[in-house]
Amino acid sequence: MDTEKSDSEKSEAAEQPRKPIVDQMTDLAAQAAGTLAETAVKAVAKRAKKAVAKRMSAPVKKAAKAVAQATKTPQKRAKKAAKKRAKKEKKAVSKNAKRSSKKATKKRSKKTSRKSRR
Repeated sequence: MDTEKSDSEKSEAAEQPRKPIVDQMTDLAAQAAGTLAETAVKAVAKRAKKAVAKRMSAPVKKAAKAVAQATKTPQKRAKKAAKKRAKKEKKAVSKNAKRSSKKATKKRSKKTSRKSRR
């Protein structure tokens, strides 16, 4: 059956002496404390990074951004650049459409005003 222990599992269990429950709980508490301490250290480090980033001058931030961008893989940079170009083109098209519609309405209004003068 699946629930029965194999020979290797039986031999491993027999080799390890059974710890008292107090020792097992102590080990568990120590492990939990270690994990908690690790989490606390990471949280403090994250806060410190944010605080330092706020105090950095603009040129330093710009340089750090340039370095970070240079470290990215070329494929990721190419994808981001393509997205930016597409966004700019969309904006340009919408601006041109707005301008042309405004020009058309101005031309129409001028034509009607000339006819009314005659």
